[in-house]
Amino acid sequence: MTVSVKICGLSTEDTLEAAIGAGADYVGLVFFPRSPRHVSLDRAASLAEVARGRSAIVALTVDADDALLEAIRERVAPDFLQLHGHESVERVADIRRRVGARVIKAVKVGSPADIESARIFEPTADIVLFDAPPPRAGDALPGGNGVSFDWTWLATAQPRPDFMLSGGLDPDNVRFAIATSGARSVDVSSGVERAPGVKDPDLVARFVRAAKHLEQVAAPAAEEDRHEPR
Repeated sequence: MTVSVKICGLSTEDTLEAAIGAGADYVGLVFFPRSPRHVSLDRAASLAEVARGRSAIVALTVDADDALLEAIRERVAPDFLQLHGHESVERVADIRRRVGARVIKAVKVGSPADIESARIFEPTADIVLFDAPPPRAGDALPGGNGVSFDWTWLATAQPRPDFMLSGGLDPDNVRFAIATSGARSVDVSSGVERAPGVKDPDLVARFVRAAKHLEQVAAPAAEEDRHEPR
């Protein structure tokens, strides 16, 4: 099985080139001022031109208003919009029609019931992304927190097969996460950083190779030591 990889929260040309060079299928640009990965429209437009035609460009927003979405459409022209807020099914459909880009709808998974509830987005969103909720209620960041959920819930619930898995992934656990969840697409941000918002090209390359089974990895650790969802 070929696994698609998204590297999210890129903000410099060097790290963008590192992600594309490593074989990332999607590159993510974050439009959320409270995030350390936030980029301005000018910066995003410049990065998008570097990536265009080489990797799918994803613009991540959080409950964005129409003005911001229109500005992203005009300046960045992303291939996908990733909606990481509380957007309803109706809002997802409206954004998809208004912007003319494909949509990734992020859903927070705190229990198996959240996966079942997410089925309402399957007819409208092009991809449903399953992420962990913030570690503490009221945290400012809706994603990129480096925490995960129980990946076995996805294997049991069996959502639409083209779902994307996010949350707490890194080069050391992504192979286990894929095998456990059945994911065909994975998304990483903090798991390939040396500091919040600062991507590490070596970690990016390791993550892509591991996810795509392009390198050998160490044998699984003993059950009590294995890096599993927190």
